[in-house]
Amino acid sequence: MSDGDRSSGQVPTAVRPPLRQPLLSLALTAMMDAVGAHSGAVYLRPGDEPVLEMAVMAGLPRAFAAPWERVGLSAPIPVAEAVRERRLVWVGGQEDMARHYPRIAVVLPYHFALAAVPVATASRVYGAVFVTWPGSHPPELSEREHLELTSACDRLAARLERAAQENRTVHAESDLLVAGPVGGAAPTLGPVEAARMVARLPYGLCSLDLSGRVGFANAAAAEMLGVPATRLLGTQLWASVPWLNDPSYEERYRAALMSQDAVSFVALRPPSDWLSFRLYPSTTGISVRIARARAVSETRAADPRPGDAPTRLVSMSQALSLAGALTETVSVQDVVGLVADEIAPAVGSQALALLGARAGRLHVLGHHGYPDPDAVERFDGLPLSSQTPGAHTVAHGVPAFFESRRQLEHLYPARQGSPDGFASWAYLPLIASGRPVGACVLAYATPHPFSTHERAVLTSLAGLIAQAMDRALLYDAKHQLAHGLQAALLPPSLPSLPGIEATARYLAATRGMEIGGDFYDLVPSPPLAAAVIGDVQGHNVTAAGLMGQIRTAVRAYTTVGQEPAEVMRSTNRLLIELGSDLLASCLYLRLDPERQRAVMARAGHPPPLLRRPDGRVRVLDLAGGPLLGIDGSATYPTTEVELAPGSVLALYTDGLIETPGVDIEDAVADLGRRLGEAGDRPLEELADELVGPYAAAEERIDDVALLLLRARGDG
Repeated sequence: MSDGDRSSGQVPTAVRPPLRQPLLSLALTAMMDAVGAHSGAVYLRPGDEPVLEMAVMAGLPRAFAAPWERVGLSAPIPVAEAVRERRLVWVGGQEDMARHYPRIAVVLPYHFALAAVPVATASRVYGAVFVTWPGSHPPELSEREHLELTSACDRLAARLERAAQENRTVHAESDLLVAGPVGGAAPTLGPVEAARMVARLPYGLCSLDLSGRVGFANAAAAEMLGVPATRLLGTQLWASVPWLNDPSYEERYRAALMSQDAVSFVALRPPSDWLSFRLYPSTTGISVRIARARAVSETRAADPRPGDAPTRLVSMSQALSLAGALTETVSVQDVVGLVADEIAPAVGSQALALLGARAGRLHVLGHHGYPDPDAVERFDGLPLSSQTPGAHTVAHGVPAFFESRRQLEHLYPARQGSPDGFASWAYLPLIASGRPVGACVLAYATPHPFSTHERAVLTSLAGLIAQAMDRALLYDAKHQLAHGLQAALLPPSLPSLPGIEATARYLAATRGMEIGGDFYDLVPSPPLAAAVIGDVQGHNVTAAGLMGQIRTAVRAYTTVGQEPAEVMRSTNRLLIELGSDLLASCLYLRLDPERQRAVMARAGHPPPLLRRPDGRVRVLDLAGGPLLGIDGSATYPTTEVELAPGSVLALYTDGLIETPGVDIEDAVADLGRRLGEAGDRPLEELADELVGPYAAAEERIDDVALLLLRARGDG
């Protein structure tokens, strides 16, 4: 800033101060009031980063949305989808959430509706807004609500754009949880008389704010809870009362706030007093009524008891952990193992089976925990039209819960007389991209009543499993196809040649699909022979297919008698004509055992190693040209090398020498040292020695191919 700027007190446009008015809070609360929503949040996009950050939340504690305070634009959640697709995203209720956004439904398995709207102009996305309604909201968004939300977000986007043009920064704002005065209460009843009235009631009353803190408790509530009122005030009820410190009770408070429906439960105050709690929520907090439970025998089956599993089958941290773990699964068996090790124990199931469909028939993809595996395997291959719960769930995508064997056999009489050792079952459809991909069967050792909450949690977990299973089925299909393709394209064995002993090794990368584009071949062309080794970019079906085309082309050009330089030029032109974006390295040799010579041409491939009969190893620094597929006019000069009897040529791909943090020249030198030390061994042992460290590695970042040629001198 210049002296003139300092003296005048003017602020340059480039550093104008941030907006002081609570722009986001005012816009959010106005939007919520216009459509009758009870909570909401505004997200902003920081710069051009592909993320959304929560800037302000209203109506509920931020802890409810903690896992989504900062989300990527590719995340499978409504606000991110609204930004990606530039449209309003509507979730009409719990079933909609479980079906389309299972990760959210697992953490928030409550009755509520949600709308997410992008905050964007024609040229830029500034963020997004979501608002929620109680579960009593109609399943469809009205035209008026749709118009109010989109118009409000358009106005907010215009204000954010104006702030950006003026170089004013819009910061995150304080969340809005403090409720205003309750209209009509003060003139109707004085505070003293209100306190006297509450004191005369025979049951306890507590008032909780939106964060669950006690703002009021009458004497009866303190007496029933066994905690002085002074210790309750300002604290969360389940934190101040030791025997209420159970996730299931906190879950009831969260359910009441999200759904805005009254919630009730009973709890045991040790040693033997059962108390009934009823929560009456509003947008300002929760009123709690506490009374003696007089019909505990009727409510014990449905409400929490000491020793029972908590109502929250899966905690927030467990849900996020399971979601993350499922994203890391690759194959179907990975999914089966994860469900067996983590999900089934979390929901109290003793056994599980994963079912799929192919060609109109049911297929058992995997199972765990069944004492008699045949009890599951006998369903493999049944038509989807068969009268079995598994086939019905897979075919129609409808969950089914059987609390007892009697229920199951009543609907499916064919199951009578075929026990699997279990007493109740949950059949959960696995739906991905709107279509059933299979079913998850959870079996329980004892009769198991499924509450509404539990059914919602299990359905949400099924959504997570479905996404992982859909990826795994596709991976397994591609994996089988690619391995079959690669097995067909690589030579099953090397031909026997006069004067030449040969062996080869191939190791696929352990990342990706465990296939690749490395190839080798040995082609008889009496009285000569040809050897080739190469590496196509990639570790997938495309790379394997292109590898097969190159190998076939080299064989054809060799058979018609082309010289090494011309074989390389022809293969290069073919690769360019195929229009592939992939490149390939290649090393081609024309072997003449009778003259003890080899003529070589190289296209960007690692140099071969030659071990002479005296044990010395030489790196053959051959002349060569660029990688295949770059320049159609490229030429590939050749080099002639002496191949005395007892000499060993080692041809390899870069997977054998490339190691993170190790210089390529040092790696080639180390391979040459090992070849020199072990070169007198039989060729099969020598090949095993050279690839040994890579064969034993749990993870290989690239394919490895090795072709060894030993001149025998009997050609």
